[in-house]
Amino acid sequence: MSNPETNKIFTGSIPKLYEKYLVPLIFEPYAADLVSRLPLASLKRVLEIAAGTGVVTRALAAALPESVSIVATDLNQSMLDMASEVGTKRPVEWRLADAMDLPFADGTFDAVICQFGVMFFPDKAKAFSEVHRVLRPGGVFVFNVWDRIEENEFVNTVTTALASLFPENPPRFHARVPHGYAARATIERDLATGGFTALPKITTMPARSRARSPRIPAMAYCQGTPLRNEIEALDPSRLGDATEVAMKALVQRFGAGPIEGKIQAHIITIEKSPAAP
Repeated sequence: MSNPETNKIFTGSIPKLYEKYLVPLIFEPYAADLVSRLPLASLKRVLEIAAGTGVVTRALAAALPESVSIVATDLNQSMLDMASEVGTKRPVEWRLADAMDLPFADGTFDAVICQFGVMFFPDKAKAFSEVHRVLRPGGVFVFNVWDRIEENEFVNTVTTALASLFPENPPRFHARVPHGYAARATIERDLATGGFTALPKITTMPARSRARSPRIPAMAYCQGTPLRNEIEALDPSRLGDATEVAMKALVQRFGAGPIEGKIQAHIITIEKSPAAP
C-alpha cells in the first residue's frame, strides 16, 4: 500500500513518539558524525532541511559558535514544534519550508545539511537543485540516507513481521521510503541533474542500534513514523496488534532484555563548484 502524501505526514502523536523512541534508537548515532563533516571553521550561515524534531539542529547548536546563524526547516510544523519544545543550547531560526521550493535567496548559505530526509522528497533532483541554488559558490552539502533495509536489522525484522498480520497488503513504508534510496548511482545521477558538477564523496557507515527492551523499537517504528498512517489506513483498530507482532518478532530474533542490532547508512558530501552561478 503506497500513498505519497501519508508517507511524509508526521502529525498527531508521531512527533512525540519519534523524539522519545526513534531519535535515541537510530538518529543520535549519526547526528554528531554528520555535523563533524562540515567545514566548521569557515561557516557563517548554515541551513538544515528536513530537520524533524531537531536532533541534528541540537548537534549544530552545540558545535557552532553563536556567530554562525542556523536556520532549521521542515515540511511538518508539528515536527518543528516538537524540536522547538525540546530546545537547543543557543537560539536557532525554525522555518516551515518545502525542500523543493526553499524560501531563500540564491547563494545564501555556506553549508546545507540534511539527516535522513532526502528519501522523503518526491522529486529529489528538484530538491538538490534548490540546495545548489541557495549554496554560495564553494559551499558544501552534507546529507545521509539509509542503506537497504536488509542492512538495518530492527526495521527489517519489524517490516517482515507485519507481513504476517496483513498478508494481502503488507505495509512496506520503511522498505519503500526511508530505505528506498540507497543506490549510489541513483544518488550521483540526481545530484548531477540538480546542478552539482563535482563527484560526491559517499561513505557507508555501519553503527549499532540499542534499546532497553524490544518494545522500544516496536513502538518507534510502528507508532513513531508514517508507518502508523499505513497501518491505520489498512485497519485503524489494529495498530496495537501490529506493535505487539513487531515486538514478538524482535524478541524472537534478539531476545527479551536489552537488545542491539546493526544499522547502516550512506553519508554524502559534495561541494558546489566555486565558479558556479
